[in-house]
Amino acid sequence: MSRCRCREGFEGNPYLSCVDIDECKNSSLNNVCGFGSDCVNTEGGFVCKNRSNGSHMKSMIIGFSSALGVLLLLGGVWILFKFIKNRIRANRRRTFFKRNGGLLLEERLSSAGAAERIKFFGPTELDRATDGYDDDRILGRGGQGTVYKGMLRDGRIVAVKRAKRIGEEEVFVNEVVIMSQINHRNVVALLGCCLETEAPLLVYEFVPNGTLSEHIHARDKDYFPLSWRMRVRIAAEVAGALAHLHYSSSVPIYHRDIKSSNILLDGKYHAKVSDFGISRSVGVDQTHLTTRVFGTFGYLDPQYFWSSRFTEKSDVYSFGVVVVEILTGEKAVSAAGIESGRNLAADFLHSMEGDDLLDMLDPEVIQGRVDQVMMMADIARRCLHPSGERRPTMKQVATELEGIRAKEEASTLPSYRHESDFQSVDLGEDYGFSSTSETSSLSVITPKST
Repeated sequence: MSRCRCREGFEGNPYLSCVDIDECKNSSLNNVCGFGSDCVNTEGGFVCKNRSNGSHMKSMIIGFSSALGVLLLLGGVWILFKFIKNRIRANRRRTFFKRNGGLLLEERLSSAGAAERIKFFGPTELDRATDGYDDDRILGRGGQGTVYKGMLRDGRIVAVKRAKRIGEEEVFVNEVVIMSQINHRNVVALLGCCLETEAPLLVYEFVPNGTLSEHIHARDKDYFPLSWRMRVRIAAEVAGALAHLHYSSSVPIYHRDIKSSNILLDGKYHAKVSDFGISRSVGVDQTHLTTRVFGTFGYLDPQYFWSSRFTEKSDVYSFGVVVVEILTGEKAVSAAGIESGRNLAADFLHSMEGDDLLDMLDPEVIQGRVDQVMMMADIARRCLHPSGERRPTMKQVATELEGIRAKEEASTLPSYRHESDFQSVDLGEDYGFSSTSETSSLSVITPKST
């Protein structure tokens, strides 16, 4: 006799109803699917479903979310750090800008109508241009700072002047304002400045051939010897630049520190007047400045030294000393001169009164035509007159030197002879030379025969 029962996987009264058994809830079957699988009940049975795919995806999502969160956190921290760093840097630059006279400079450039003529460079650009102000880039050192050779992003070669002393913003601002008012081919061009560094920076055009002082005083082969013709041209160019400052610039400007080391020579040995740190502009109706005595010993106008009154004729005196340097190749002040209390100007004037001027002349000058050399020496003598009222103006000096330059450049005759052919000539007792009326304009300077 057969008995009725529920099918496997079902339970209950077969005569009434059989219900599915949920094997997954059976404690005895908990581990039937093993680790990493899930028990899924089915009608009349169960299946084991591998949960690795879903778990791996979930792990990836969790990992990606965690990594993204960390990156966002780090990014936020980095942005915050950069923001704080840039804010500190901006505040530091703003502090330097104010301390270096930036607000004063902007005001004075605006009042002078020259705000657009001066470019404000960023400190990073100039740091890169000079390789971090590397010592190998140094062009020279002076009382007011160090000058570096640099290259801007556009390929221009420049000279970057880095101030030596901090806290002299008036000198820095003055030089920028003065230079912004000058536009002359024989004055070094100021391209811009930077005030956002600890020490202010000035950016000039690069003038490659050093200073006039280095060339006329050098006793070695490192510097190209300046011929008589070049010396005449340089003197005429400097005189023309100073005449422009005194009479043709937007306001009269007194340089106040004319000396051979402040005269640069470009690639073709044309003069460029530089260093306007102590220069001053004056009113059209002003005749002098009353200031503390500034300048370089040996070039100072004696009247200015004793009275503290600087006039345009004080620049004329300093230029006269430079002309004497050009003629003699000697320094304005030597070690022997310091000990004796004498300087080049005094020795030159003394030689002009006697018969020994020839002994002072540079060998390159001796190759010049005697009339031109004596005209230039006479210009120097008048520039060095103890009384400022009796000195010529720079405009008069420039005109006379241009005349000498024109004669020299127009001459097609030889300007020298062999030493064995030198003749004794006489230009008069006043200058200690002799000449003949027929040949004096073509003769070279020669010692008087003894």
